[in-house]
Formats: sequence, structure tokens, C-alpha cells
Amino acid sequence: MRKVVEEEVEEKEEIKIEEEKPLETWKPKTVLGEKVLKGEIKSIDEIIEGGYKIAEPEIVDMLLPNLKHELILIGGRTGKGGGAQRIPIRITAKMHKSGRRFRMTAFVVVGNEDGYVGVGKGTALEARSAVEKAIKKAKMNLIKVKRGCGSWECKCGENHSIPFKVEGKSGSVRVILIPAPKGLGLVASDEAKKILRLAGIKDVWVKSFGNTSMRINFIKAIYNALKNLYVYER
Repeated sequence: MRKVVEEEVEEKEEIKIEEEKPLETWKPKTVLGEKVLKGEIKSIDEIIEGGYKIAEPEIVDMLLPNLKHELILIGGRTGKGGGAQRIPIRITAKMHKSGRRFRMTAFVVVGNEDGYVGVGKGTALEARSAVEKAIKKAKMNLIKVKRGCGSWECKCGENHSIPFKVEGKSGSVRVILIPAPKGLGLVASDEAKKILRLAGIKDVWVKSFGNTSMRINFIKAIYNALKNLYVYER
């Protein structure tokens, strides 16, 4: 039986991530990776529009070297005064004959703040390893976000919002993204702002339904909505 253990965990800024190996020493394991390394594929758009599956995070590192990442606060511990405090690492424990065995889980969003975003979850025995795994998976789940100005109040033609109303779902959480006029900002929760900001969206309304306290499903629902911008076109 697993249960969440409320323990002290390092804050997001204190979780140190090991430096990635230089791309000069990268040896591709897939055909796509070999094409990228040889220079036959020079843009991430060629991969996404071609429907290729990214199986190596180094492919994204080479084509989009300026990616940023944000940790989603999915864990919890007892705060001051007895209230709950959100932390970036979720700790779970599994009982064995030898005692409890702990696992760390991290959920990460990556993006270049200019139309590309991805999400990933990693689990390991240490917090740093969990974050590293999550970042690699997020890079392999990278998508291109369709941006525009779909607000009837604005109609400026710039890529500050989304082109039309779109819906996304994950688990019990359903999210609706609505185009907003320029200057309004991101009308969403702090965690939702992380993925929207990294996707390059500056103005949008977010309407959510279901158990949004389940942060992973909430962020995945927004990710699904951004992905659907290329599916539900007028």
C-alpha cells in the first residue's frame, strides 16, 4: 500500500540538476537522431509536421538549445500552523519486509516561450534524478502551439493569444482556453501560468472543471488543449 509521506523536501531552486553531456559526444540510437546529427534535418518543425516520434532528448537539445523548464508543485507537506504546503517533489512509500522504500516523483514543463512546449513526469529514488528524467521525457513530448489573436475585442493579428476557443481533458479535469485581448494577461492559476508562459501565450482566459487540485491532470489537460489547437480548426 502506497501513501504520501509529508517530509521536508528541497525547494525548486535548491534542486540541483547535473550538467548535460555535450552534444559532441552524442551517439544517436535512432534514424531520426542520425539525420539530425548529420544536418539532414535542420528544424524542429520538420520533425513535428512530418509526424516523427522523438525518442532522444538530444534531438531537441540540438534543434532548440534555448529551452527553459519549470517544476510543477505536485507534492505536499505540513506547513506552519498545520496547513498544507505545496512542494515540487511528491514522495511515496511502499512497505516491504525490510521497511519503507521511498520514491520521488517530479513533473516538469519545458518550452522556449515562443510556440513550443512539452510535459513529462519522472520517478526515481532521488529528487535530482526524478527531475532529470522528467525533463528528458518533456523534451520528447514537445509539441508546436498554434498562436494568434482570436479575441473579438482585439483583432490585432499578433500571436499573443490563441486563434480560437479550445478544450482539453485529462482524467477528471476538463479545461477550456478562451482567446483574450492584448494586455489582459494570463487569467489562470500560478501552475497553469507556467505552461502557458513557456508556450509563448501572453493573454488567455482559462476555465477549468473537475478535481484541479490534482496538478498533473490539470497541467495535462491544458497541454491537451494546446495540442488540440491543430485539430479543431475553424
